[in-house]
Amino acid sequence: MTIEEFIFRHSQVSPEKTAIIAGTAEVSYAQLWQRMEEASSYFRGCGLKKGDRVVLSASKSVEFIYTYFGAHLAGMICVPVDPETNAVRLQRIVGCAEPSLIVGELRHGGSHEVKAFSEIHSEERFDTVFPESTDHADILFTTGTTGLPKGVVLSYSNLLAAAENINAFIGNSSDDVELLALPVSHSFGLGRMRCVMVEGATLVLLGSFASMKRFFGEMERCKATGFGMVPASWAYLRKMSGERIGSYAGQLKYIEIGSAFMPLEEKEMLMRLLPDTRICMHYGLTEASRSAFVSFHDEAGHLMTAGRPSPNTEIAVFNEAGERTGYDEDGEICVRGNHVCSGYWGLPEEEFRQDFNGEFFKTGDWGHLDREGYLHLVSRKKEIINVGGKKVSPIEVEEALNTMPGIEESACVGVADAVLGEVVKAFCVCSREVDFEEVKKSLPDKIETYKIPVYYEVIGRLPRTSSGKLQRLSLK
Repeated sequence: MTIEEFIFRHSQVSPEKTAIIAGTAEVSYAQLWQRMEEASSYFRGCGLKKGDRVVLSASKSVEFIYTYFGAHLAGMICVPVDPETNAVRLQRIVGCAEPSLIVGELRHGGSHEVKAFSEIHSEERFDTVFPESTDHADILFTTGTTGLPKGVVLSYSNLLAAAENINAFIGNSSDDVELLALPVSHSFGLGRMRCVMVEGATLVLLGSFASMKRFFGEMERCKATGFGMVPASWAYLRKMSGERIGSYAGQLKYIEIGSAFMPLEEKEMLMRLLPDTRICMHYGLTEASRSAFVSFHDEAGHLMTAGRPSPNTEIAVFNEAGERTGYDEDGEICVRGNHVCSGYWGLPEEEFRQDFNGEFFKTGDWGHLDREGYLHLVSRKKEIINVGGKKVSPIEVEEALNTMPGIEESACVGVADAVLGEVVKAFCVCSREVDFEEVKKSLPDKIETYKIPVYYEVIGRLPRTSSGKLQRLSLK
């Protein structure tokens, strides 16, 4: 099975069921399938063939959804990109993926020929041939902090496995009405879209979390039962609307949270406001979407962990010698499951396999498993700071710094030192003037001396990806 086959099945079994709501427009599953076929026919009528790439401007619109799934029906590989992608990044993606077509509205399309979504339809019909589960479906280019973006290749079986794992943990069903405010150019938002389609539920397209009036208006109008968000979105919701989300406690069945660190007090606040909502936070990456989950209410004693492996997923931790570590022993977090990506675009298979310990994909994240099977994240492997041979997690230092009066948030990196090899430098966003000498004197109560930053720099904001992930390496 592929996700496209699930949509076809829903179009036959419940054709009038609402698949998508976008403003005043409502699209049934029968209409969705028809528009997918029209898009597929367009691509096939252009002479495009199986395995050709199409770059899609990933706007939250019904046209994007038609074109995305329609391209899959035509056997093409989709390359979703942010509509705001800058010209340099777009050129790198185009140079790597070598697409046959670029579709959608791109702010920085430059000299590239770009087809409008409105052109992607055809009255001509071809026999429907569903993709093979092992075929390549998508290439998602990671954000990265340096060098060229890396194209993560996901097969149809990868996409379906991830969707089924997520739905199994969260408990999604065809009765769900999901409000989608996440970007669909990234794994999280695209994943939520696919999860809804697999179940035959209803997807409500929302531009973003920027307008509280529209967010809560659509929550009420569409009777939304769930949504996904990153911690930064929750911080914005809380800042702009206080505890208003609590008034939907009887309506919200689930919330999925992911992509970045979230303070314990914020998690506890959500739990208090939504006592009966299944609040789930995931750990994952583009190459292995949602590999672990923690359910706030069910696992309240483990809220500062990344949870336990998702359904049909196995997590193991390996040391630098490639050996499995014991409980509570740090190493590289590695993942096994059908949701793990099929490769990197343009990278030979033998080179891709170097990113594995046996059958386990190396995530590049550092941490450990405890005796109850909960995953504890320490840092990205490349972000670990080596102070005189002692490993320092930037997250641990940042958590200590963020408790200091006047420091709103921080990011730590390693900088060269003639004696110790590296020492810690902290970049701080401050609400007022901070005496960092006083900060240094207070920190030994919270972290070991060798972890205390030697250097401090005040900056206006921390660098983050569009999905909210902190980009520490860009500060080096």
